[in-house]
This record gives sequence, C-alpha cells and structure tokens, in this order.
Amino acid sequence: MLGKSVSGRVNQEIFFPFRGDWCYPAEPMKIKMILSCSFVCRFAILMTIALLGVSCATPPGEYNAPAYRPTNQKNVRVKVSLQNRMVYVMEGNRALLVTPTAIGKAGHETPLGNFKAFNRIKNKRSNTYGYYVKGGQITPGKSSRTPRGHRYVGFPMPYWVEFKSAYGFHAGSVWPMPRSHGCLRLHPNVAPKFFALVPAGTPINIQQTQPEDQTLGKNVRRPTDYADPDPAKPIMISAGAFPPPKGPIFSDGVNASR
Repeated sequence: MLGKSVSGRVNQEIFFPFRGDWCYPAEPMKIKMILSCSFVCRFAILMTIALLGVSCATPPGEYNAPAYRPTNQKNVRVKVSLQNRMVYVMEGNRALLVTPTAIGKAGHETPLGNFKAFNRIKNKRSNTYGYYVKGGQITPGKSSRTPRGHRYVGFPMPYWVEFKSAYGFHAGSVWPMPRSHGCLRLHPNVAPKFFALVPAGTPINIQQTQPEDQTLGKNVRRPTDYADPDPAKPIMISAGAFPPPKGPIFSDGVNASR
C-alpha cells in the first residue's frame, strides 16, 4: 500500500502489515523494484520483510543533537517552524539547539503565536490519553472513559514544557508528518537538553516558517526511529517510562550554528 507524500518524497512509503506504522525505506531503489512487481510479487516481498523483522528504522536511541550552554539565560528564546518541523533554541544569533519536532495533525493543529514557557514537569503523564489498569490487565484508552474498577495511568510525556494550556513540548516519537494532538514532540535523547535550556518564562514563537529554515534548519539530520514500538505496557505505567538522559546535556567545542 502506498502512503501520502511527505516533503516531496512521492510514493516512497510502504505500510508494513504487522507493524501498523508508516516508515521510510532506507534505499529508494529497492522500493522502485518492489513497485514494478505485480501485486502478488509486492505482497510476497512485503510479507518476507515483515516476517524477517527487517525494519526501516535506525537502531533505537541512535539519534541525537548537540546542545550548548547559554552565556546569558535572559537572552534565550525558542523559535518553531511548523513547515520545516524544526525547533531552534537561540541566544541572539547563536544556536544553542537545533532539532526536528513532530507537530499537530489535522484537527489538532499546533497553535501559532507568541508564548512563554511555564509548568515544566520532568516526569509528566497525559491527563487525557493513557491506560486502564486492573491487576495485570493494561488497556489503552482515554481518561474520560475509564471503566469502573480500573485505575487510569496517563501516557508518559517526559520533559514537559508547557507553552499554552494543554499544549507543550515533550519527549516522543518524531514522525516525518503531522502526528501529535497539537503538542511538539522532541526525540527522547534531545528532550532533556531542551528542558535544561528552556526555563519558565522563556519566550516561544511558533510560526509556519522561520528565517532559520534556510540556514540552520536546511540540512538537519532527522530521526528515523519514529516507528519503533513503545516499551512493554508494564514499563509504560511504571517509573521505568522516565529513563535518565543518555550522556551529558551540554556539548563542548564548536558552536551548534557552525
């Protein structure tokens, strides 16, 4: 099955039947070969890929982006480009962190405008989406529909930085298409860095485009592990859903804008 074009990559997506997720092939030539086959041929190839467990995602946790300590926190601001799906943490003209983000899907668009960071919660859980728990039974669902006799545990949203009521930045899978309910997801390896750089009161500007799209955000490497499955449900409802950062928060050496 072919998917929607994203960023000009027309007809280069494949739906893996046992994963339920869209993913980009690492080698477009292989896709060209698959699409030139008959239906039976394509089905056989896709079934083989699925059964062998071959994934188009990079190994989990591989993606990262450097962050740099500001010299004057009062000059730090955040700029978000929805069209480029990019977050720029700036100190004047100096880039402290440049990283891709997942934005709100149709009907749940990320709000535009000027905001300020507030309500920062390191181990935040969703008040709306999560799990119904009863004994060893764990079922996904909305908090408003929690069955009698079950307890609700919100979906983990680590390193939450709110910018508008019910909207915030948080760790999550960074898909290459609008995917969230309006929040701005950051890769789990990068979210702790953003959290450290953006205290309460930091100005945040969210627009369709930003001037930095043509410079800092033009050739940024993007995560490809967005289709990786979530941890097991018992982990998702436990403290294990909030692992510590991998490696140091700030990098030494060359400025991120270079």
